[in-house]
Amino acid sequence: MSEQIHILLVEDDPQQRALIQSILQAEHYQVKACENVEEAILEVKKNTYDCVFSDWKLGDLSGLDLLNYVRRNQPELGFAIATAYGTIAHAVEAVDAGADDYLAKPFQRQELLLCIDKIYKAKQLRSQNQQLTQALSEQQQLVDLVGNAPCMQAVYERIKRVSNTDAMVLITGESGTGKELAARALHQLSPRKTNNFIAVNCGAIPESLAEAELFGALKGAFTGAIQDKPGKLQSADKGTLFLDEIGELPLSMQAKLLRFLQEGTVTPLGAQHEIQLNVRVIAATHRNLAQMVQDGEFREDLFYRLNIVPLVMPPLRSRQEDIPRLVDFFIHKSCQRYNIPKPILSKATLKRLMDFEWPGNVRELANKIERFVLLGDEQELLNIADVASTQPIGQTEFVLPEQGLDWEAFEQNCLRQALTRHQGNRTKASQFLGMSYKAFLYRLDKHGVN
Repeated sequence: MSEQIHILLVEDDPQQRALIQSILQAEHYQVKACENVEEAILEVKKNTYDCVFSDWKLGDLSGLDLLNYVRRNQPELGFAIATAYGTIAHAVEAVDAGADDYLAKPFQRQELLLCIDKIYKAKQLRSQNQQLTQALSEQQQLVDLVGNAPCMQAVYERIKRVSNTDAMVLITGESGTGKELAARALHQLSPRKTNNFIAVNCGAIPESLAEAELFGALKGAFTGAIQDKPGKLQSADKGTLFLDEIGELPLSMQAKLLRFLQEGTVTPLGAQHEIQLNVRVIAATHRNLAQMVQDGEFREDLFYRLNIVPLVMPPLRSRQEDIPRLVDFFIHKSCQRYNIPKPILSKATLKRLMDFEWPGNVRELANKIERFVLLGDEQELLNIADVASTQPIGQTEFVLPEQGLDWEAFEQNCLRQALTRHQGNRTKASQFLGMSYKAFLYRLDKHGVN
């Protein structure tokens, strides 16, 4: 090994301790051996280690006691527990308490080395994330963007690498995954951070007003233009413009946006001369823009212009190990917001939160935690299937037909009926179905309903 990796070995059996130490030293690990928890804690306090490999049974105390101490005081350390004194329950208890791995005795030499390699890599990931998080928090960046999972570490690393440039970034991911938070982080880490960050939801702008909203308009340019109106691009000059739900931008506006991205100039409605602007554009969507290009719904040249650096926000179900940290974060945030004491959340409830799929992602979790903080009722938090928000207004519980139904066809039909009832107005149709606008757009896209 080219780098010196320091391992603290804790084993009360002299023969086992000597054998394991010799195996690790033969692989050029730097090993310090201890025979009990008290001695190991003293070592952790006075010396620097990368990993701890501990037996479960260690006299009056156990490897679990040592693990709890390490996680409280040096949470980045890699940690593995070996045991011959129990069933798989010991391993589950150790992992729940924060162990990176476990070995059941007797184990082979290769198993030991693979275990050490695994816990060292876990330590490296935690250290890298801690360094990045610290660097970001010092500048108050990545506010509300929380997570230690490998997929989130990849997001942090990409944000860090491209934030200092003017490269266009296309952020994709399901609704509620934090796409706008990522865009704000890119802005806050950039030299533009002292200037405006302007966010625009392209799906919420009426097509008739889209040009004036983005590019501006002079007084008298159209009926109702009683004064000059600077567009969002002008407001973002020397700063960042975030175009959320870029897939909803009308094709006519896509052409004008492309010209701005190529030339850096805009011509407000009613103006005779172009205005030169310096704006970094970041776009986001939950839709498949590549498929929209094939379907003729999105300009291919604009897609490639926006997609210089793709950034994918992972759904919460793919980083469930982040849920405890997110829960703590949202509890603290809500308690500060409402100036109320921190409620106690049981381990059983936290376990159920971790097992849930969270279709609404981080936004849904934040909403549930805020409600829990306000009401102090864990049952409200556990009632994840919120019937009140999905049940049709003024109707009783829907009864499934005896013969069953085709759910996909049923959902598609509901979407079409809602759109027809409201003459294609997506905002009204989503409200009619009791859904958020973004969730409604997601389902339209899922079923190909236009």
